[in-house]
Amino acid sequence: MKLISSETNPSLVNVAALVLRLFVGFSMLTHGYPKLEKLMGNGEIQFMDFLGLGPIITLVLVVIAEVICSVFIILGFLTRFASSVLIMTMLIAIFMAHGADPYSGKEMAVLYLFHYIVLMLIGPGRFSIDQLFTKKKIRY
Repeated sequence: MKLISSETNPSLVNVAALVLRLFVGFSMLTHGYPKLEKLMGNGEIQFMDFLGLGPIITLVLVVIAEVICSVFIILGFLTRFASSVLIMTMLIAIFMAHGADPYSGKEMAVLYLFHYIVLMLIGPGRFSIDQLFTKKKIRY
């Protein structure tokens, strides 16, 4: 591997996709798991109601995005679909949940957004469940 080369190494692209999926998937789980606990708990649920569906349904949708879609991304299963769901979730977080906040308050959601955009563009890579189902050789 040459440090100054502009050539793309297909093996490293697949490893990079795996590393990105694992990092962003497990990182988002740290945000989604407390919401899952809140949903499963006995206490009163107070959560932003951005769709007018009520705080419980809104929380369920966020848990599906942040927990289930994160697990899908970790596994490389329906990666582009899961990324699109999380892109929508981060856009809502940026413009609705943190809309009035300064950039420092929305920075984490912006960073996640760009990770999910990259995953949407590059796909899951060779080391994924998606690759097992496509039965096509990935060419980079």
